[in-house]
Amino acid sequence: MGSPPEPAGNDVKRFLRTVTETQGTHLTIDGCSLLNFSSNNYLGLARHPQVLEGVKQVLEHWGAGATSSRLISGTSVIHQDLESALAAYVRREAALLFPSGYMANLGVMTSLAGPGDAVVLDRLCHASLVDAVRLSGARLFVYRHADPEDADRVLGRAAPYRRRLLVSESLFSMDGDFAPLEALGTVARRHGALSIVDDAHALGLWETRTEGWTVIIGTLSKSLGAQGGFVAASRDVIDLFVNKARSFIFTTGLSPLCVAAAQAALSLIQEDVQAREGVKRLSARLRDGLKILGFDTLVSQSHIVPIRLGGADNALACADHLRQAGIFAPAIRPPTVHAGQCRLRFSVTAEHSEADIDSLLKAMSTLIPRPLLP
Repeated sequence: MGSPPEPAGNDVKRFLRTVTETQGTHLTIDGCSLLNFSSNNYLGLARHPQVLEGVKQVLEHWGAGATSSRLISGTSVIHQDLESALAAYVRREAALLFPSGYMANLGVMTSLAGPGDAVVLDRLCHASLVDAVRLSGARLFVYRHADPEDADRVLGRAAPYRRRLLVSESLFSMDGDFAPLEALGTVARRHGALSIVDDAHALGLWETRTEGWTVIIGTLSKSLGAQGGFVAASRDVIDLFVNKARSFIFTTGLSPLCVAAAQAALSLIQEDVQAREGVKRLSARLRDGLKILGFDTLVSQSHIVPIRLGGADNALACADHLRQAGIFAPAIRPPTVHAGQCRLRFSVTAEHSEADIDSLLKAMSTLIPRPLLP
């Protein structure tokens, strides 16, 4: 049985839905158990027994909170151990933890750019990157999505600025496609620009070619199943963030519980390749099935599988149809995407099965009338 639909007339307005229980691939909302295709717990590690055991051990020794900012007394050996492990994992000299990926993006942009500088962003970069550039006081330039030639052109326009930064995500969270990082990195080096990649949605699941990029930004809240963010770079650049990133300096250190969960998850990711391959196989099954049904999955190449539905009314109607079929996949509307680009965004995880994918495809096949589709 599905949950109640969203109130009529809410094509833009949002409201909170309360989850009362989560169990594997299912969550309970409004008393209804729904098959969840909205989670960023891509490798299913948020409740993995080894992750939970690591959290329990740290809770007994370190308690629930860091109790202070990192530069006062909030830095523990477990913070440093995780930073070293993350740096090694992404092949950089050092790393630094932040309370969230949003705070990491904010710290990086406001530390490396300011008035008189230019930041050149892919037009589909996450809102946190856009906000961070605006707060830095630097001039914001935008290049066409995943287009190295246009990035080259825009960086040329930014030549008069003191310092230039080229920024991209590795895997884009709404379209599910990958950036041409090698080509973009070459463009950045040709213009003498610093290069920054947000690897949030690919980290731990997909190999991304970040060689030569100045800064890698990641999150602990997706494939690692925990919470928090980090940046990785040379030791000199990390030292700059320690001394200049206000979103690091003026906030309490990351909870030891999140640190322990991420450390355990990182070990699991490096040991188990089967989970990654399973996610990729299921994602392809879903993409292929949706295309056969006539849905537009955009340029998705990953475990993020969107279907474009045009207006907000269409997206809301489709989401309600799925809820009635026992599936949770909320409508994605402005300002998350541009007007006319509303969609559902299916996230495939290691906890899903082929039967789960087939249940979703069956529900989509009964989406009548077809005029709901663009």
